[in-house]
Amino acid sequence: MRLPWRVLAPHTAPVRRASSVPAGLMNFVPACSTTDAHSLELLQDFVTRARRLFVITGAGLSTESGIPDYRSEGVGLYARTDRRPMQYAEFVRSAKSRQRYWARNFVGWPQFSSHWPNSAHKALQRWEERGKLHWLVTQNVDALHSKAGQKRLTELHGCAHRVTCLGCGAISAREELQRQFISLNPEWQAQAGTVAPDGDVFLEDEQVLHFRVPSCDDCGGILKPEVTFFGDSVNKATVQFVHERLAESDAVLVMGSSLQVYSGYRFLLAARDREMPVAILNIGPTRADHLAELKVSGRCGEVLSVIQPL
Repeated sequence: MRLPWRVLAPHTAPVRRASSVPAGLMNFVPACSTTDAHSLELLQDFVTRARRLFVITGAGLSTESGIPDYRSEGVGLYARTDRRPMQYAEFVRSAKSRQRYWARNFVGWPQFSSHWPNSAHKALQRWEERGKLHWLVTQNVDALHSKAGQKRLTELHGCAHRVTCLGCGAISAREELQRQFISLNPEWQAQAGTVAPDGDVFLEDEQVLHFRVPSCDDCGGILKPEVTFFGDSVNKATVQFVHERLAESDAVLVMGSSLQVYSGYRFLLAARDREMPVAILNIGPTRADHLAELKVSGRCGEVLSVIQPL
């Protein structure tokens, strides 16, 4: 049975800790006060009681590695620009849209692919090694959990480090596609701007007019990042697999996600139906706050630096 909502004491003095986020990466992390000691005690108790913890992570985990998100107040892509991510239907129907997308992605790839796991990714990998974490589901496409060594992992929205053919379904490495882009566009140049959460940059339409995009080597089909674009849906088999891992778990911890997208939120609804205890660690409100017994505000890396997988 779910325990009652735990009210966090606002008067408790915060614990002073060094920031887990290097100064140069703070531009993408929303403003947040240091998490107070009482909140940390409650979260530690939640983690300690769990024996098979099911973790859901979102973009708020990767902002501490220097990758911006979409929705964070003041610093997310939506707050800083009028630009919106590529829609699946537009990508499929328009060769011009694909040309623009891949040109931007080509320019942004060296920076996007160079990001590394932060202290929160590394902590979750240690939780897995200690047997605390039963399964981790990430909504991120940046491969940072994999780079940290996470094995019990589902990349719910795919991974930008892989490319799929919409014709034959062949999967290839994004790095190999980068080499093809260079070969096809030896004289093409564009200066990188701000890299978006999905790895592309801001370029004007006239800059991409002569950018050449390869087709699938096997069938000549359309190449697409193996990620779930906005307007697309997550593979049904993947959703079923995650529900099965949730059923094996005894508690749910959400980290760095507002859960605004239904693909992740659905698992909180399933946890409610199973009367599983839920805790949320995030900066700002989430769609599932009313489903949680515990809500903690704080940066994931700083908080996980003091939470032990007991």
